[in-house]
Amino acid sequence: MLRCCRHVKGFLKPLAETSRRRRISSLCLSEEHIRRFISENTEVVVGRSLTPEIQLKLFTPNCRFWRERPELWPFTDPYWAIYWPGGQALSRYILDNPGVCRGRAVLDLGSGCGASSIAAKLCYAAHVVASDLDPVSAVVTRLNCELNNVEPPVCVTDDMIGSDPAGFDLILLGDMFYDEALANRLNRWLDRCIETHGTKVLIGDPGRALFEGHDIRKLLHHVAQYELPESVREENYGLISSHVWCYQS
Repeated sequence: MLRCCRHVKGFLKPLAETSRRRRISSLCLSEEHIRRFISENTEVVVGRSLTPEIQLKLFTPNCRFWRERPELWPFTDPYWAIYWPGGQALSRYILDNPGVCRGRAVLDLGSGCGASSIAAKLCYAAHVVASDLDPVSAVVTRLNCELNNVEPPVCVTDDMIGSDPAGFDLILLGDMFYDEALANRLNRWLDRCIETHGTKVLIGDPGRALFEGHDIRKLLHHVAQYELPESVREENYGLISSHVWCYQS
């Protein structure tokens, strides 16, 4: 996928031109085909993150597509193949504070590799929905749940932003504030979720400039900070820590 995942944007950028076509293609493939392809082209990673107790199938330097030409990747942009630092902090916080999820209905928005959903499951959430627009993410999430011996969440590929969140007690968002238009949509929707239903919201982010400068930051309370392992720092442009935020009550 290039020599290290700090270059993930360089890998993903050429894929954008064919993203829509490849999303349709992945929908047409059987889950068994996708599972086999993912298993052959990822590596099970243990211990090189903030949550060493969670195993995940990810891209590593040992994987073909770490160094392969991006146009040979058959699916949409593989954001699920990286364990992003905001998601790591969010999952760590959940595991350290199991009462946050215990007995609750949880929506993991932009679920990616499914780590936060797995953390919620390990902490006895009553119901977990993993939402990601990429159908391959749903397959990967189920594979990662099998690795960690937890029942997979309900996986959905619909755009949940703007939907009625009445059925959820808690919404989790890791690394979602990377695009201004998306951040604005999230801000409006989360405000409505909280005002209408009293939904609790937890956000994981390593301090990206867009998040730090967005109006949403004025509404948030800092609840946790985690120092990133050295390998994660190297993969993320030298970011040294990641944080968890919740809406002010």
